[in-house]
Amino acid sequence: MEPGRPSGVNRDLLRKAFESSHQGYSADRVITDPELNAAFLAECQRFGLDAPPRELNRALMNLRKSSGLGVKTTRKTLLDVDEYRFAAEIAIRMLERRDGVTLDDVLCDPMLAVGFDELAQNIAPGFTPLEYRWAALGLRKQRKLEPEIVSKLLRPQNATLVRLTELSLQNVPAAPGVYVFLDAHSKQALYVGEASNLRQRLGKHINHSDNKMLAQHLWRQGPKDVVTEYYVLPGGTSKRELRAIELEQIRSRNPRFNVAGLQ
Repeated sequence: MEPGRPSGVNRDLLRKAFESSHQGYSADRVITDPELNAAFLAECQRFGLDAPPRELNRALMNLRKSSGLGVKTTRKTLLDVDEYRFAAEIAIRMLERRDGVTLDDVLCDPMLAVGFDELAQNIAPGFTPLEYRWAALGLRKQRKLEPEIVSKLLRPQNATLVRLTELSLQNVPAAPGVYVFLDAHSKQALYVGEASNLRQRLGKHINHSDNKMLAQHLWRQGPKDVVTEYYVLPGGTSKRELRAIELEQIRSRNPRFNVAGLQ
């Protein structure tokens, strides 16, 4: 198949559907904006394009990437800001690791997009789906969502994103894994670690972390703005593999309380 060419979707009809629904906005905006996207998909149906929404959106994205739209857009879109950019990054990273999906998969599939919105909303409530999605797209365009190869090779059995105040240690498996503490207020990662027993290790951090800077932060600021992200790995995962994922997370997250990749 020719790179960037939509498969199984009529390009001319797709272009007509976009022309009659984009309201002057770009294809990226039409894909990320729930209202514009609903109008675009309705026009696709009117023109006889009966592929699933995710395929129609993917076809539109590919047509835009191949410069095949040929439609002039005149309206500027919103700028993403710190208040929700951090939440968008955490949410898309979670879905990438947990479900093995890409940002394009999420934006093109309305069901995946709703799941992404819910994760971002949990971290930074009060913003619109469009804002979260547009921020994630902006991060990718700024090359701030580089692939994490080790994490893809060592897929977690499950992944959880929860506020520290809502974390129940009884629900954390006594299994190997990697974890991240995030501060939703300062919009930064605080600490990345690995453990052969996640329940025991997270419990130690909560009671009195052996990382002095993290312990001081939790004591001074309290846990209300801290979000915990943890990934449960198979029982046979070696210490070397855990360390490799931890180091990759430190490089990509740049946590405040990890010094030169060391605990």
